[in-house]
Amino acid sequence: MKKIEIFDPAMCCSTGVCGPSVDPELTRIATVISQLKKGVVEVERYNLTSDPGHFVENQQINALLMSKGTDCLPITLIDGEVKKISSYPTNEEISKWLEVNLEDLKVKSKTATMPITLNIINNK
Repeated sequence: MKKIEIFDPAMCCSTGVCGPSVDPELTRIATVISQLKKGVVEVERYNLTSDPGHFVENQQINALLMSKGTDCLPITLIDGEVKKISSYPTNEEISKWLEVNLEDLKVKSKTATMPITLNIINNK
């Protein structure tokens, strides 16, 4: 089983919907993570604010933070190997690295359409 680990910078939440404006990159990566958890990929995500121990315990992450500072976050590991620093991976990169179908990373809409007929009544 493949494993992806994402080490996020310090933030209040990982969804991107808190604060004064929505961060589309955070909502995209949160969606991808959610979709990956439904499959056969092990997913771990750590936030510097709430999970600082994971940043200290992982020697690769700790070394990157010591040499580059927090500007190197987010960091993505695949099976323990650093694949990307300073930005989130694209859906295409994740698909390639984890050998998953690109379409499986997108949320599929489950909404149905229903025709609506409006009748206008004229009262004179």
